Amino acid sequence: MEYSQYLPEVIDLARKAGKKILEIYQGDFDVVRKDDQSPLTAADLAAHDMIVAGLSELTPDIPVLSEEEAGIPFTQRRVWQTYWLVDPLDGTREFVKRNGEFTVNIALIHNHIPVLGVIDAPVLNTIYYAAQGHGSWKIEGLGSAQRISVRPCPDTGVVVVGSRSHGGDSLNKFLSALGDHELRSIGSSLKSCLVAEGNADIYPRLGPTSEWDTAAAQCVVEEAGGVLVELDMQPLRYNTKESLLNPHFLVIGDCQRDWHSFL
Repeated sequence: MEYSQYLPEVIDLARKAGKKILEIYQGDFDVVRKDDQSPLTAADLAAHDMIVAGLSELTPDIPVLSEEEAGIPFTQRRVWQTYWLVDPLDGTREFVKRNGEFTVNIALIHNHIPVLGVIDAPVLNTIYYAAQGHGSWKIEGLGSAQRISVRPCPDTGVVVVGSRSHGGDSLNKFLSALGDHELRSIGSSLKSCLVAEGNADIYPRLGPTSEWDTAAAQCVVEEAGGVLVELDMQPLRYNTKESLLNPHFLVIGDCQRDWHSFL
């Protein structure tokens, strides 16, 4: 299948969801807590409704799994060969803090692999997208699409990107072992996008995430020439188990360096 055929409609859908999020972002909104104590706002739900409706109309035969409707049992999911995986608002904590570092993530998964990914950053007015065999691209504002790619790792001054809201001892140990580096902190899937576009060299995620957090970004990174791998250096795979939690992982631009040695 030529997965890139879906890109125009999915890009448009992500942008529309982003605009809806901005409408709520610019006003007053309430924050409630889910069972896992993560925040939930009207923006999460509005984007979810819009994206699920749009994808269901675009591909009626392809199921949708969204963070805001993630209770589908594995007994049902396990037979899905192809499905949409959505984070309607990645970085809700950043949304609540009003720092602008949140995204809309839409991915298409086929045989456990992300084959299409679209990431819209509404406040930045920037969109990243990729499809298997199509490359990775970035559009800023009203500009034209520009192809993006990872960069060779520099001999000194490695740029590490980390979470604005999640750090921890494991990351500190990694950074200490790495030696000379610059740490840039940012929220949501924008971390992976920095690696994909050659503005950072590695994003070590040594804390909890879910599958909808990484799928779209993994496609963007891989099509840009990088990898998103578990700590055993094997690519992250989707919908292989009951839990939708990811293992710890690394987003790597230049695979020639032995990043595993710093763990």
